[in-house]
Amino acid sequence: MASELTDEAQGRLRRLSLEIVSASVTAIGVLLIVSQAQGWPDTVLMGAGLAATLLVVSFWGRGRFTTVALPGLVLTAAVWAAGALAFETTAAAFGFAVVATLVVSESAERRRALCAGLAAVVVAVLVLKPVLSAESLPTSALYVFATVCVAVAGIAMAILAQGVQELITELDRARRHEAEVAVMRERVRFAGDLHDIQGHTLHVVKLKVALARKLLHSDLARVEHELDEVHTLVGDTITETKELAHAQRSLNLAAELENAKNLLEAAGIAVHVERGAEPAPGTDALLGQVLRETTTNILRHSDAAQVWVTLDGGALTVANDGARGEGPPHLSGLAGLRDRLAAHGGELAVEQDGTRFRTAASLPHPDTAPDTRKDER
Repeated sequence: MASELTDEAQGRLRRLSLEIVSASVTAIGVLLIVSQAQGWPDTVLMGAGLAATLLVVSFWGRGRFTTVALPGLVLTAAVWAAGALAFETTAAAFGFAVVATLVVSESAERRRALCAGLAAVVVAVLVLKPVLSAESLPTSALYVFATVCVAVAGIAMAILAQGVQELITELDRARRHEAEVAVMRERVRFAGDLHDIQGHTLHVVKLKVALARKLLHSDLARVEHELDEVHTLVGDTITETKELAHAQRSLNLAAELENAKNLLEAAGIAVHVERGAEPAPGTDALLGQVLRETTTNILRHSDAAQVWVTLDGGALTVANDGARGEGPPHLSGLAGLRDRLAAHGGELAVEQDGTRFRTAASLPHPDTAPDTRKDER
């Protein structure tokens, strides 16, 4: 819907630009005719040139310039030549200048040939005029000067019209590029959410299947219980994937906290949970994603014996004592979540001290968070 409205506004802007250009050409052309016409013949001639110019401008603004370019150029050139040689008027040079400028600018491949041909026509007319009319040199020079001034006005009008059209085209190109970038960002966000759902589930399933395999010959009841949980977990993941596809997925932090505790304890890890103030509405979904990703990382990448989870309002801290390796920690899947928290005015930081690994996420209260709706669009 927004794209349709933007396309409509873009079309209205193009039409408005074309109407402004046509109105300007009409006003200047009529003013020149009124100021120079000495009778009906030259008035009709200059009016025909102005009508041809407006037709060419109209087709140019609608993107169908090639169908009228050559006929319009020939007609306006003939009107100017007739006006100069038969009626001694400079007004007809305006339409010829506008059309010639548009034709030259739109014909990149034949630009030099066109310029040479137009220059030859102009020189021929300006040379023939004093010969046919037997005017004095000062009078001929004055006519040439007046014709050049009128032509410059026409050229300037055409160049300004082209500049406006190019600006509108550039705006349209930038809008489409922005739309493509927005689609790419949405795909990255979707891929991150899909990773959160299915990556987490697959690692938990792997853990539970390994446990069931270990207990297969010693505790069939526990094996059945673990397989039932795997079945339930896979069913929940299918539901969450469908909700994600329909943009309906929203994590519940309390449920995620309980789920993380159960999963870690099932892996033989002692979990210590400390809860303070409840998170503000609207923040628990992001914090739930951080908790889910952190839990998955502990199960995949650590040898933790203990995990400490602290939740106090919009602040979540998860620490474990089983970090592997030395050096600065790598965010991996948390990198995308860090960017998403930052977009909501929050922060996500990780630190490693020996075997101790700590992840801390915080979000401001929605009432005090910066407005990021413009960025999200």
